[in-house]
Amino acid sequence: MDSLITAAGRALAAGDPLGALNRVALRDDAPALALRGIAMAQLGDLVRAKALLRRAARAFGPREAVARARCLVAEAEIALVSRDLGWPAKTLAAARATLERHGDLANAAHARTIEARRLLLVGRLDEAERTLADPVPAALPPAVDAARALVVAGIAIRRLRTAPARAALARAEASARAAAVPALTAEVENAALVLARPAARLVARGRERPLRLEEVEALLGSQALVVDACRHAVRQADRTVALAKRPVLFALARALAEAWPGDVARDLLLRRAFGARHADESHRARLRVEIGRLRAELGELAGIEATPRGFRLAPLQAVELVVLAWPAEERHAALLALLADGEAWSSSALALALGRSQRTVQRALDALAAAGRVQGYGRGRARRWTTPPLPGFTTSLLLPGPLPGG
Repeated sequence: MDSLITAAGRALAAGDPLGALNRVALRDDAPALALRGIAMAQLGDLVRAKALLRRAARAFGPREAVARARCLVAEAEIALVSRDLGWPAKTLAAARATLERHGDLANAAHARTIEARRLLLVGRLDEAERTLADPVPAALPPAVDAARALVVAGIAIRRLRTAPARAALARAEASARAAAVPALTAEVENAALVLARPAARLVARGRERPLRLEEVEALLGSQALVVDACRHAVRQADRTVALAKRPVLFALARALAEAWPGDVARDLLLRRAFGARHADESHRARLRVEIGRLRAELGELAGIEATPRGFRLAPLQAVELVVLAWPAEERHAALLALLADGEAWSSSALALALGRSQRTVQRALDALAAAGRVQGYGRGRARRWTTPPLPGFTTSLLLPGPLPGG
């Protein structure tokens, strides 16, 4: 490899894409095309970067399998950054296998990190954890090590394990400093803010206060009975009653929990659960049926007592009953949480991450755009959506993926 290619590669590793382009901008051989593609990606021109990397992959000969695999890994990273979640995962897996066979373990580890980041983004935490669990080289390049540590921290944060998350973020910070890449250092600093910002609200005995992630973790590990509005469940320590597919039952449970230790009038329960403004005898009969179903679901966690004006929730073992709610409750909150990462998303990627139909997501985006909450640009399949980060709190609990016990 000639000296210009070597110098351009070193410039890219140091986070200097303009320095790399100064050396190879006028060259069209395969190594130069690959370096130009990576440089354009670092500068934010993802469309041109993808085109250059594809040209480079075609230009490398049949005996240059490792070089082609590296181009595919770089293209996969661009797809992830541009939120092209439909990019073929099998292609990345094949490129990683090629790199491992030829002993390029550092780039193979980088490919694993990209795989895990995509899985984390769509809430498949178990698969992301398994992807990172395979053996990695003892000495990774600092930038790769920092990126891997960020994924480990992200998985821990989503699982509400704040101590491992802090340890992973500390490692990411040290590796980012060693890599001396400003963009990577900024990414680590932004990730660390998640642990300092409010992540949820605690509602108990008519009052509410913000909670950080470590406080949410402590709450869910305590003996308190928690009506979890983040994942629509009722929890106590290691026992969980999932009500995500029973919205009426969860609405009743939350209304009763918010009023505890008092009771809730029947008319208010009818409005909360069924939206009934003028209740008749059929509504009251349905309420009795749903209360019976909720009593059966809660089992040994809590009973429901009838009172002269309505119903009251009665914990059977817990001495405290609280509601854990999102930091900001509004329509389409989960969609806004994904967009708050600052990247440009397509409606298809949002639908894949949220597990909803693309048409449903498009309607939500149109409503948010009409309200000035999101911005769309481009046309057709190239249309992308962005929004500024939500100020003042972390969106971790709004993102796809189960909480402990979910």
